[in-house]
Amino acid sequence: MTNLYNPEPLTRDNAAVVFVDNQVGLMTGIRDYSIADLKHNIVGLAKAAKALGLPIVTTTTSSQTLWGPAIPELQEALPGQTFIDRTTVNAWDDPRVEEAIRATGRNKLIFAGLSLEVCAAFPAMQAVREGFEAYVAVDASGTFNMTKRETALVRLTQAGVVVADGASLMIEILADNANNQAGDVYGALGMDWSILVSQVRESA
Repeated sequence: MTNLYNPEPLTRDNAAVVFVDNQVGLMTGIRDYSIADLKHNIVGLAKAAKALGLPIVTTTTSSQTLWGPAIPELQEALPGQTFIDRTTVNAWDDPRVEEAIRATGRNKLIFAGLSLEVCAAFPAMQAVREGFEAYVAVDASGTFNMTKRETALVRLTQAGVVVADGASLMIEILADNANNQAGDVYGALGMDWSILVSQVRESA
């Protein structure tokens, strides 16, 4: 019999989002997604998480020597956000990153990173080992070829990490279209029918 993993729903009170190494240099090597679509998904996830009031942790690695700064679009979406720059391959191995994640007080962690199989996967798998529930927003996590993407998804699933798209995770947290943040969340995610949501709320 297949083991099924079906954790309790994500909420505003139990979830946090961790953006790992969404950097200019790494973005140039992405081959499994169009750059435009990937940036759209990363920014949409950031804006939706912000609209929902979720704690957000952001990191870069070796920004001065290897991969450059975080992409401008993410910095603009999260003004004033501190990007923890480190040298460790696994973001969790940097004490400042681990401390920032634990300081959120949330037990469900949503990761998005470049690359999927390392920057997103390694800390997500470590989070599971540390007793957290981990999710990876795969549409906001690019990599350098399709083999890397396919094997990353298998490995994440084997490790007990939930793989999903960022929009679905944010809408799960939204939970009710009557919430005041609904229009902002749908708008952040770039969903064309977000206007309809606001119209429904206004007529209710």
